[in-house]
Amino acid sequence: MNPIPDEPTGDRDFGALYRATLVPLRRYLTRLLGNPTEAQDVAHDAYLRVYPAMMRQPPNKPAALLYTAARRLAINRLKRRSISPMAREAFRPETTASSAPGVAQEVMARQELDLLEEAISQLPDGCRVVLLLRKIEQLSHREIADRLGIAVSTVEKQHARALRLLRAALERRLDT
Repeated sequence: MNPIPDEPTGDRDFGALYRATLVPLRRYLTRLLGNPTEAQDVAHDAYLRVYPAMMRQPPNKPAALLYTAARRLAINRLKRRSISPMAREAFRPETTASSAPGVAQEVMARQELDLLEEAISQLPDGCRVVLLLRKIEQLSHREIADRLGIAVSTVEKQHARALRLLRAALERRLDT
């Protein structure tokens, strides 16, 4: 097995990183996701995210950067799968088509998703941005603070407020 390069300096080093990590990364993602095709897609997306970073500022540990990006992408995909019954169905083998949810279940899931999207769109701008960065991009409070140029305590307060407002909005909608 090829050693993983520690100090990339350009396209040549990205190619070396790619060759050294492709098989182990896909194997790792297959174990995480339980689906080799999905693992291949996530690996591809991870390489797409790491390449520009390597060209701008070569990281000290490119493999660590790659695996971190891949893990975050895989976790996001798993969360989407667990949130949406429709997304979960997309990953089932065709042989289990008889266990697919009925039309009523799909309509209910779509309505719930629409309710959530509407509630998120009605959040104050700061809360909405913080919530999306935290829940969708899986950034830490520190990373969000750095990206937005605000204090970590502000991020924490905005996140907590967004969750409170969302919960209240959804409870009001579900009670009616």
